[in-house]
Amino acid sequence: METASSLNDSGIALTEANRPYEAIPLFRKALIMEPENPLLWMNLGIAQQRTGDYEEALNSFQRAVFINDDLTEAWVSMGLIYYEIEQFDLSEECYQSALVRDDSSPKTWNNLGVLYFVEGSYEEARHCFEEAVSMAPMYYEALYNLRDACRELQDYRAAAEFERILGQLPPDMGRPIRFIYNN
Repeated sequence: METASSLNDSGIALTEANRPYEAIPLFRKALIMEPENPLLWMNLGIAQQRTGDYEEALNSFQRAVFINDDLTEAWVSMGLIYYEIEQFDLSEECYQSALVRDDSSPKTWNNLGVLYFVEGSYEEARHCFEEAVSMAPMYYEALYNLRDACRELQDYRAAAEFERILGQLPPDMGRPIRFIYNN
């Protein structure tokens, strides 16, 4: 017998196998069984995001946080979509909402730093990247971004130090992993 949990697990496997179009109907079927399950809405949003259907993904993430306001990954996912469609104010609001709920996520700090960097707010970006690196010292992307922020701020000594650290790390070390949630 199919359960919401088994459908979710199958949907996760399909999404991870880069087959989100096949995953979406499974998440929708699971949501018929458990319409108030925020993790199902979250996973549906991730699959929709991977198809490029940002409007539907945003709707799913919003539904997830309506059910569970503390689902920080949904806030981060919305921030990323808003960043990608260049609605930077909304992106910042989502990242800040995520940090209010959990300020110990290096990924969220790094994403917020990237947003500030793109906007030319290099001091704010540096602060965010420093936060990310303080939590995950080998977080390659945050170190890379921190190096670049230091260069923009003409702090060449710090930039050289981060370049040295980066040179000692394997290139794939510390890359963020996309979370897909099991219920």
